[in-house]
Amino acid sequence: MNLIVTRHDDRFLRGATRPSASLGGSPGGVWSAINTFLVGGFVALLIVWYWGFAVLPLAALLAASVGFLATLGRCQARLDREDGLLLLALLVFAGVWLVDVLRSGVWPQPLGGDGRWLPLWPALAAGLLVWLRCHTPSARGWLLGLLTATLGAGAIACYERGWIGLARADNSMNAIPFGNLALLLGALSLIAMLGRLGSSRRRARWLTVMLGVAACSGFVASLLSGTRGGWVALPLLFWLIYRSFKPFLPMRHVRGPFIILGTLLILVVCLPQTGVAARLVLAVDDVQRYYMAGETATSLGLRLEMWRGGLALFADRPVTGWGEDRLEAARDARIVTGELDRGVSDYDQLQSDFIDTAARRGMLGVLSLAGLYGVPLLLFSRHLRSAKRAWQRTLALSGIVIVVAFIDFGLSQSLLRDSRGLAGYLGLCTICWTLLKAQAAPFGVESRGVDSVVRAPTS
Repeated sequence: MNLIVTRHDDRFLRGATRPSASLGGSPGGVWSAINTFLVGGFVALLIVWYWGFAVLPLAALLAASVGFLATLGRCQARLDREDGLLLLALLVFAGVWLVDVLRSGVWPQPLGGDGRWLPLWPALAAGLLVWLRCHTPSARGWLLGLLTATLGAGAIACYERGWIGLARADNSMNAIPFGNLALLLGALSLIAMLGRLGSSRRRARWLTVMLGVAACSGFVASLLSGTRGGWVALPLLFWLIYRSFKPFLPMRHVRGPFIILGTLLILVVCLPQTGVAARLVLAVDDVQRYYMAGETATSLGLRLEMWRGGLALFADRPVTGWGEDRLEAARDARIVTGELDRGVSDYDQLQSDFIDTAARRGMLGVLSLAGLYGVPLLLFSRHLRSAKRAWQRTLALSGIVIVVAFIDFGLSQSLLRDSRGLAGYLGLCTICWTLLKAQAAPFGVESRGVDSVVRAPTS
């Protein structure tokens, strides 16, 4: 693998970074431009177009295959130990899942019917990570993708709730991944906006303003989707973002956006037409009825019943779990004996990534899931602590927020068994990591300058 050292020129303030130079000049620029288009398209269409989660990764796989042959496998970036750890986490998670498929003889079959090959997706992400590290996309794709995704999700949610009159906005897909991903993309837009405010040079102010509007749009889309599990993550994500930017920005730049967002969210919650307040009250009532009267004929009651059953199944087979082919049968056997409510059988998963993984693949599955979350969280946190530049800090914090958000989402929904959920986690993490690694100052080059962070006044 050939190594070419280039000087990274941060153009975050203008919404772009310079793609890496290539062995021979223009060919690398072409592949970087193609990757920029694919990255932007993936982020933009993840929840805006029904098949965006699948078409763009497959197009990226095709481009990577052709590009690898065209460049004879030459790469401009040397994969280091951090890349190796992330690749290992992806491949271990895929490997444990594929071993379970092999022993069971059954592939995952979600009710939506579009997730049959889910165990292969982490391996695909590992391959694309290597390709993107070799031909780094521009940050322009990331930023414009966030704008398109959040503004599009907000418009779709307002149309479905306000014009069509749907009970929950979902863009013809499951409302839970739609709402959760809209919330996450809104948080990433907020981080990008604050990161641009923290740069020492400011250009393309329209992009900074639009990122703020996009953040509001993503949060509103999440609220209108009625996805309560994601709302639990919102205070935590706000705290992470506020705490990370507070030392580096004047307080007016930090407090202002949060005051505006908080006012908007309170307004949306208080309006009875949105149904947000009613769903919050209903959630409290469901929990009370389950624990006080054993009532399971409610949304949260069934979810709590599935968690109880999943933990019992895990206790029966804690090492290897029941497998893809026997979990439902073991669950239904408990329904026959009256240990679980009959309504649990209407679902193809246990409404929690942690519990579902533990019941299906035992401790081996839990450890692989811990690696899938823990390794990126560790790596992004390390870069956040050492970041000297605004764009580095923005990408590192974005990676942390992606992982933390999915951990929270996974507490109340098996989002990694959903095609959009798994594609969203793998794709967003891979893109953030690729862009972040491209910003590392080579061989101790001084990282101050036009992209250094503006520190808040001390008095």
